[in-house]
Amino acid sequence: MQSDEMDQMRPEQPTLSHPKIPVPVPAPKRLRERAVFFGLLTLLVVGLMAAAAATGWQETLHQIAKLSAWQILVLLGLSLLNYGLRGLRWHLFASHLGLQLSLLTNMRHFLGGFAMTVTPGRVGELVRMRWIRRETGWPVDRTAPLVLVDRASDLAAMAIVMGAAMLLSGTHISGGVPVIILALIAAFIVTRPRLLAWVAQKGHAITGRLPRIFARVRRAARSLEPFAAGGTLFQGSVLALFGWLAEGTAFYLLLHWMGADVSATTAIAIFIFSTLAGGLTGAPGGVGGAEAAMIALLALQNVPLALSLPATAIIRLTTLWFAIVIGLIIFPIAERVSKRVQNELENP
Repeated sequence: MQSDEMDQMRPEQPTLSHPKIPVPVPAPKRLRERAVFFGLLTLLVVGLMAAAAATGWQETLHQIAKLSAWQILVLLGLSLLNYGLRGLRWHLFASHLGLQLSLLTNMRHFLGGFAMTVTPGRVGELVRMRWIRRETGWPVDRTAPLVLVDRASDLAAMAIVMGAAMLLSGTHISGGVPVIILALIAAFIVTRPRLLAWVAQKGHAITGRLPRIFARVRRAARSLEPFAAGGTLFQGSVLALFGWLAEGTAFYLLLHWMGADVSATTAIAIFIFSTLAGGLTGAPGGVGGAEAAMIALLALQNVPLALSLPATAIIRLTTLWFAIVIGLIIFPIAERVSKRVQNELENP
């Protein structure tokens, strides 16, 4: 079926005089999502405590006590470098899309969205679109490509870092190669508007079903056109690459300081793979999946549980949970500023 025919299959919608506003999530669904997350978090904490108890609390606390205050600051600093580089990438993409927002504003949106990292599939991070709509009047449909290209850039960067680390270290991670290939393919397709539109057209032609979904994919492909020129995607992926490399390096330094005999490239490969594996589980923030993968892969490197357990807990605290804390601090500021700007625009 031709592209015009696919787009015409959508029923006519009445023209609205105001931007589209996302439908609020019903309260029961929000409660269910929160219950699932806190259930996963509880299971994770119980599992970590049980594993720590099996190795001996004293040994676990001893490993944690090896770290000094300056070492913790180094770990947090490398995480901040990651967030800063990816925030700069968000500003790059937003500017290329045509949003006339300052670097400070885009950084506020990006970092404030971290507060919603623990929502299932991280869909809560779409709150950034709401802030942009309030401050610019742009509807969510018009700014949604930012999320798509941001995720695709992360996939590409993480796949490249992990692939290079595995190649240099000679480390074999079961399932690592397929994950790298899938991440690169997904990132390549999503960041190639014409290819994405072709996939949607062929997908509908083969299945003969879901015309509305394939039509939406085609529209998303057209909305990604602004990012396909000028090397914007390449620049954004380079920023993300160095950002994720910084967090992988933090994991290596942590293991080194705690006495684990693991090379830098191996540690980086384990960290990136575990982060991707946690994301594939669909659990909020990858909670549970990332930790399990990290501990299992460290065990294959002959790192004892008494060391891998506290190392995993600390690196997750200084990466995922540190980002969430930053988000929780900035979130109310972003809400307040966006409402103020909206009022100024509506009542000049």
